[in-house]
Amino acid sequence: MSDQPEPQQPTQGSAPRRPDVEPDLEPGAQPEATPDAEPEARPGGVQPGAEPAEARDQTRDETRDEARDETREKARDEARDEAPAEEPEERTAVLRVTRPEVRTAAQPVTRPEAKPEGQAPAGAPEARTVAQPVAQAVVGADARPDRRAALRASLQAAAVQAGAQAGAQAEAQPGVHAGVAAAGIPGQPGAPAQPAQPAQPEIAQEGKKAKKAKRPRRKGWRRLIPTWRFLLGAFLLSMLLVMGLFALGYYMVHIPAANAAAIKQSNVYLYADGSQLARDGEVNRENVTLGQISKDAQHAVLAAEDRDFYTESAIDPKAMIRAAWNTVTGKGKQSGSTITQQYVKNYYLAQEQTVTRKVKEFFISIKLDRVKSKDQILEGYLNTSYFGRNSYGEQAAAQAYYGVDAVDLTPGQGAYLAALLNAPSEYDVIAHPENKQAALARWNYVLDGMVKQGWLTESARKAITFPEPKQSIVSTGMSGQRGYLVKAVNDYLFDNKILTEDQLQAGGYRITTTLQKSKQDAFVKAVNDKVMKNLDKKNNKVDNYVRAGGVSIDPASGKVVAMYGGIDYTKQYVNNATRRDYQDGSTFKPFVFTSAVQNGSVTQDGQPITPNTYYDGTNKRPVQGWNGGEYAPENEDQGSYGQITVRTATNKSVNSVYAQMAVDVGPSKVKQTAIDLGLPSDTPDLNPYPSIALGTSTASVLDMAEAYATLANHGRHGTYTIVEEITKDGEEGAVALPKQKTKQVVSREAADTTTAVLQSVVEEGTATAAQEADRPVAGKTGTAEEDTAAWFAGYTPDLATVVSVMGQDPETGKHKSLYGAMGLERVNGGGAPAEIWAQFTKDALKGKAAKDFDLQLQDGADEAPLPPANPSPEPGTDAGQDNGGATTGGGQATPSAPTGTPTTGGTTTGGPTTTGGTPTTGGTTNTGGTTTTGGTTNTGGTTDTGGGTTDTGGTTDTGGTTDTGGGTTDTGGTDGGTTPGATGGALLPARRN
Repeated sequence: MSDQPEPQQPTQGSAPRRPDVEPDLEPGAQPEATPDAEPEARPGGVQPGAEPAEARDQTRDETRDEARDETREKARDEARDEAPAEEPEERTAVLRVTRPEVRTAAQPVTRPEAKPEGQAPAGAPEARTVAQPVAQAVVGADARPDRRAALRASLQAAAVQAGAQAGAQAEAQPGVHAGVAAAGIPGQPGAPAQPAQPAQPEIAQEGKKAKKAKRPRRKGWRRLIPTWRFLLGAFLLSMLLVMGLFALGYYMVHIPAANAAAIKQSNVYLYADGSQLARDGEVNRENVTLGQISKDAQHAVLAAEDRDFYTESAIDPKAMIRAAWNTVTGKGKQSGSTITQQYVKNYYLAQEQTVTRKVKEFFISIKLDRVKSKDQILEGYLNTSYFGRNSYGEQAAAQAYYGVDAVDLTPGQGAYLAALLNAPSEYDVIAHPENKQAALARWNYVLDGMVKQGWLTESARKAITFPEPKQSIVSTGMSGQRGYLVKAVNDYLFDNKILTEDQLQAGGYRITTTLQKSKQDAFVKAVNDKVMKNLDKKNNKVDNYVRAGGVSIDPASGKVVAMYGGIDYTKQYVNNATRRDYQDGSTFKPFVFTSAVQNGSVTQDGQPITPNTYYDGTNKRPVQGWNGGEYAPENEDQGSYGQITVRTATNKSVNSVYAQMAVDVGPSKVKQTAIDLGLPSDTPDLNPYPSIALGTSTASVLDMAEAYATLANHGRHGTYTIVEEITKDGEEGAVALPKQKTKQVVSREAADTTTAVLQSVVEEGTATAAQEADRPVAGKTGTAEEDTAAWFAGYTPDLATVVSVMGQDPETGKHKSLYGAMGLERVNGGGAPAEIWAQFTKDALKGKAAKDFDLQLQDGADEAPLPPANPSPEPGTDAGQDNGGATTGGGQATPSAPTGTPTTGGTTTGGPTTTGGTPTTGGTTNTGGTTTTGGTTNTGGTTDTGGGTTDTGGTTDTGGTTDTGGGTTDTGGTDGGTTPGATGGALLPARRN
């Protein structure tokens, strides 16, 4: 087969070329009529030129309107059937090509368009663009299938273009109708008009495929996801907005003058009556040059606050992100600010946490970094930072904590001062020894950072030990009790989130406290009279260890009315009234009994626990019913008491009884009762073990005063307060204070029954010295392990006060025993603490009428005690009498027999005795026993113990009977004062006043 295409044969519906038509016509030109040309036949027999103009115009208009209406109707139908919709031009073109019409124009139709491949050559008589017949003819004539698709697409494109141009020309030229398809062969005279072939769907469809498909619309949840175009546009818009805001902020924010931090305002502290207590306006600051601060101290600050200070810009986005991440993940709250930013905050701006301040800080830091060197910024930062102890700047801090100049600071000292920048109050290990672990962790973090940055060698790091700061500080106008009171007020504000440390440092506050000046003066005088005047610090070394702390609270309101913090704030920084590092001793025992009544507890043999319930008071008696291991506590002075009532055990502070009672109640319940009464839940060593009854916890004097005030208030607890009102810059009510809410935390019967028992302690127990207050008193003595602290906690219906005398080395801060202090063999709760309490209470309530306790007691609390049922020796007892206690292991005296025995004297062994003196087991009495301090004991004779005379009133016959009835014992108290014996074995019943 030849490469040349075969000549196409005309098919039905195609138009053959006319030889009488010029082959080449210019676009848009009309063929000229020749004289001999035979005119074409027109419909209806009308010859060219003979048709009237009006008829021709009318025909043209009717045809045009008809075509337009039909086109619109088809367009609407196709728009409903096809999706996505075609473009208007494309649809119009196809419709014009495929619409059957009758040509009414006299002249031939020529088209000025270019001829696509496969179309008739130029110069044909009529270049009609009837797409379908031509396309069918060409496709049908072409026998090669590989070219059909190309030809079909080419012809379709040409048809679409031709239809569009024909429509435009038809509207522009009268008598010419776009898209006319002749029914017969054009140019033949008299040929009738034939309807055009119907539109071919396949060709129209291929034409549509030639156009690019429109992107389908997203449906369902995909509509909610933004497109990448949207995200990109939003990102670019955001970047432009950020850059615009940055430029605006940089232009508008200027570096201001130094703020009020350099001219700090004072905070004024007032007593409840409005008189001035203290003013903290004297700022302890001494500016030095960077060269006057040791390199180690500088590097420590950089390691703690900003390790990349010299290499980074004023703003560190990475640090901000890292700080936010550490805060979110619980690694500690961090600001993310560079040293430059912190300096700007300290020196140029205020301390408030606002967005405006942060924005200003941001732009000022950037500008400052351009006008000042890094050394200048670091120097300013080290001179304006607050280190605690009212010291501003590295130089003042070096003197306050170590008594040296900043240039002499060692790496260890510098690291500790740098650690303080993070939390000045919290990390002061002297003021808050309970936070020492956290301070050490921060200190190690600083040193490790110095090693990491190359500022300290690994070997030098290992050789550094923690440098304990000094106890005393430089005088800052807070001498005497003023510093302690201000510190207690500030701690209250911080702990209750009333003010932040930064806010308080800004100054301008007027703080009215609940402290009453007359009672405060009375407290100071009582301590001086009963303790300080009795010290001989030059000749007695132990007297240098004596410290004292005390707090007095109004039970009805929970207001602190007086506080004694220590010898002098400028000599001893730590507040003895708020510190939590000395054991509470036996002052905790009343909480165990309160918990027993509150929870309706019973003994191991099912007896309800009341003031008259019997317990075994044997020394080192193992507790029963405890699964946590054997526990056998010692009694004070190793005293054994046998079967005694709860009231007697409280009077004599018997450890073995209260350890057993704690197990009977449940140590966890005891702990919860103590917390309900007022002890903080995080009190150190407040653990649910039997030892909790002995006061192994280390609640502060303030904590214990709050708990005892709850007992005095019949079990109703109101959180203590030390602040009455705060004004800011003269504006009243500028600072809101928490509302004081009172809640019944234990039943009135539980609290009041405890009060009745504690009255016995003052009247006939270890706290008789408290009777000097000359009014009804309830209280309890206590002694810490190794006599490092002695306590007395007591109350009247109007005032609850706790006093503690402590031993502490003034140089090292270590706890010291008080043996030999003030020339005494021992300092116990019934001595100096009870004496201070009595004098203070008497003076504080002077002029106020004394009133009795109004008590509602537990059922059975005021009944006479009965002897224990089926008494028998307990395991672990020594079956004898130790240190003047009641007979142990040998039975319990009946109510008709005297229970008092010499504090010291002979040791008696033998079987149990019953009323009338008849031995029940036939035991023997070993006479002539050896006395420990009182000489010898003769049968039927007397023993002089120094505390009274024992008259046994009968004789002892070996193997016979023992007649002990009728005698009385007057012995010296074991914990201060003199305790009168009780006759007949019956203890004084609880009082109902």
